[in-house]
Amino acid sequence: MAITRFRPALFRSLVTYNKSLFQQDLMAGITVGIVALPLAMAFAIASGVPPQAGIFTAVIAGFLTSILGGSKTSISGPTGAFIVIIYGIVLKYGIANLIVCTFMAGIMLVLMGMLRLGQVIKFFPMPLITGFTNGIAVLILLTQLKDFFGLPIANMPSGFFAVIDILRATISQLDPLTLAISAASLTLILLWPKSLNQKLPGPFVALILATLTVSLFSLPLATIGSKFGGIPQGLPGFHGLSFDPEHLSDLLAPAFTIALLGAIESLLCAVVADNMTGDKHDANQELIAQGIANMVVPFFGGIPATGALARTATNIKNGGKSPVSGIVHAIFLLLVILVAAPLAAYIPLAVLAAILIAVAIKMGDWDIRKAAHFPKQDTLILIVTFALTVIFDLTIAVQIGLLIAAVFFIQHMADSTCIQELKPEHQLLYERHSIAGKQVPAGCIAYRIEGALFFGATDRIEHLAASNPAARVIILQLHRLVMLDTTGLLALSSLNRQLVEQGRTLILCGAGHEIMHMLQEAKLAQEMGSRNIQPDLTTALQHAEELLTTGVVWA
Repeated sequence: MAITRFRPALFRSLVTYNKSLFQQDLMAGITVGIVALPLAMAFAIASGVPPQAGIFTAVIAGFLTSILGGSKTSISGPTGAFIVIIYGIVLKYGIANLIVCTFMAGIMLVLMGMLRLGQVIKFFPMPLITGFTNGIAVLILLTQLKDFFGLPIANMPSGFFAVIDILRATISQLDPLTLAISAASLTLILLWPKSLNQKLPGPFVALILATLTVSLFSLPLATIGSKFGGIPQGLPGFHGLSFDPEHLSDLLAPAFTIALLGAIESLLCAVVADNMTGDKHDANQELIAQGIANMVVPFFGGIPATGALARTATNIKNGGKSPVSGIVHAIFLLLVILVAAPLAAYIPLAVLAAILIAVAIKMGDWDIRKAAHFPKQDTLILIVTFALTVIFDLTIAVQIGLLIAAVFFIQHMADSTCIQELKPEHQLLYERHSIAGKQVPAGCIAYRIEGALFFGATDRIEHLAASNPAARVIILQLHRLVMLDTTGLLALSSLNRQLVEQGRTLILCGAGHEIMHMLQEAKLAQEMGSRNIQPDLTTALQHAEELLTTGVVWA
């Protein structure tokens, strides 16, 4: 398998870079940094790690992917999609093993990019992506109800039913003051005018107003300071990885889940960015950059990172033209840590919960009316993936969702494959590659194979010998055969041997270049004899007449 070339989008951008572009990138980067600040802290806290882990991730991953990535305008950092996965890993294996998981996922992403698997997004049908995205959104919303209502829960469990049980048991103990702050923050975020959101993001405004309210009136609400002791002021420290051989094999599955979700999220983000800008991203380069970022952030206490759709859209709408805006966003967040970190201690957890609930509401596709227009099979994939994501986890949901999608696709391909008998009075006979007026001689029968002859459709030709016992020659026209696999080749070979044993002949004609190459590589052309492989139906019929006239079976 070919190895991809290392071509960051930043190198392409700098060729024509100028002062005007820098000014646009500067303003866009600062705006994205303002958006990313509350989100990074909220994602980290919801994932079961300190808030600074989210900011460190946004700084390091945002900086590295902007320098090394394959998209000019994508912004990377912690995202809501990872919350449920990270929280489950932290509860089961601890933060130390989460760091190892993130590093392992980074290696997987780099390998995916180097092996040119950047088109992996094409293998995930949209109903599956919508299903697990909506499932993750529901789980995020549920896990934030503790801080939204101010419930007396030390730690939220990771299972869906466990979360429902503990919420049901404690909902009567909600704190009215906390609910008032969180509800007001959520309302402000959801109703904040879009015209103002580009320059002054709603979540940032809610964060400032809620923090000022709690601080000025000394409201007894849980804050970052009361729960985490604030955010350390200064650069993140370097920490080595602590590999636990006992759990290393257990971490492969969650690491793969992180890598898979990271690949899907980052490539979807890059595709959306392309649609907004008209640019074209390098998918393999983007995966390599995401992998490198996820290999580096664990050493500084970070969490998994990927392309962030909302921050990318904000970047583009505010004039971001190149990866420089992503670099500016990372530098802005770093300056916040260095200058204003002590102020974060006053941020109430209620407003961060409101921000995440708003993220969950916006990240899901809740218009169920669309499902009425979907094919029933796609609707089933969406429902099953959604249910499995909510009840079990993303890994199981994606595996089973892909399996169901593959089975439906195979069934559809098999149903679209047909074998049509060719007769002189049939209108299709006078098309290009047809009999062109020639009669099918007595003792011969001709068929046209349309579609794909693969493992799911070989039963279409298995009965041909038995169903036409009087035909001494069977012709199969292949010019409409779009795909042939090994099982299909074996079925053709079996049909040929069966006919030869009965003193009859199989003729193949009209095969395209790729199909003909497969016939030759599989030695089927040699097995049948060169005279029994004809370029078109006209010559195949002539050859059939010769066989029927002379009575000789060609080999």
